[in-house]
Amino acid sequence: MKAKAILFDIDNTLFPSSEFSDMARRNAVRAMIEAGMKADFRRAMKELEMIVASEGPNSQNHFGLLVARFGAKGNKKLIAAGIAAYHNAKASILPYPEVPRTLLALRHKGYRLYCATEGSSLKQWDKLIRLGLHHFFEDVFVSDEIGHAKGKKFFSRILKKLGLKPGECIVVGDKMQADITPARALGIKTVRVLTGKYAKQKGKSDFEIRKMDGLLKILR
Repeated sequence: MKAKAILFDIDNTLFPSSEFSDMARRNAVRAMIEAGMKADFRRAMKELEMIVASEGPNSQNHFGLLVARFGAKGNKKLIAAGIAAYHNAKASILPYPEVPRTLLALRHKGYRLYCATEGSSLKQWDKLIRLGLHHFFEDVFVSDEIGHAKGKKFFSRILKKLGLKPGECIVVGDKMQADITPARALGIKTVRVLTGKYAKQKGKSDFEIRKMDGLLKILR
C-alpha cells in the first residue's frame, strides 16, 4: 500500500476504553454512596448504565440524573463525589501495550498519523494526553467539528482537508459500521483491530489484526 496518512480511531483501538469506562463508573458510584447517596450499589450501576445508554456517553449530566433517581436531585456534594472519583480513575488509563512503539515506528517510516473519532475534540485530546500518545498525532478529526457522524461524509471531509486521495490513506478502527464500512465505500484501505466489545461484529475489512503491531507487518 502506498499510503501517506493513517487515521486511527481512539476508543477500543488505541486503549481499552470500555474496560476503563466501566471501572471509572463503578468508582464513581461507590464514591457517591459513601458521600451519602441512598442507593444499593448494583441498582445504582444499572440505573447509571441506562442513563448512559439514553443520554449518550458524552453527556455531562450522567451523575446529576443518577442522584435525581435516588431522591437527591441537584445534590452538588453527591454529584461532585461522582465526578471526582470518575476523573481520578481516568488518570490510570493506559494504551494497549503495543500501541506506543507501533506509532513510533510508523512516524519513523514517514507516515502522517491522525485520529478520526466521535465526540468532542477537547475530550479526545484529553484521552490522548492522558495516554501519553498526543505527540504522535498531527491532528484529531472529531465528528462534532467535522459536522457529520462517522460515515462516508465524515471520511470524505477528512480526505479533502488533508488533500489526499482515498488510495493514499488507511483507516484503523474496531467498529464495522463507524470505521470500516464507510471508509471502504470511499476506496480507503481499512485495518480492523479485533479488540474490545466490537470484536465479534460481522463485516468485511481489507485487513484484520489482533494487536496493533500487526499493522507494521501489513505495511511491509
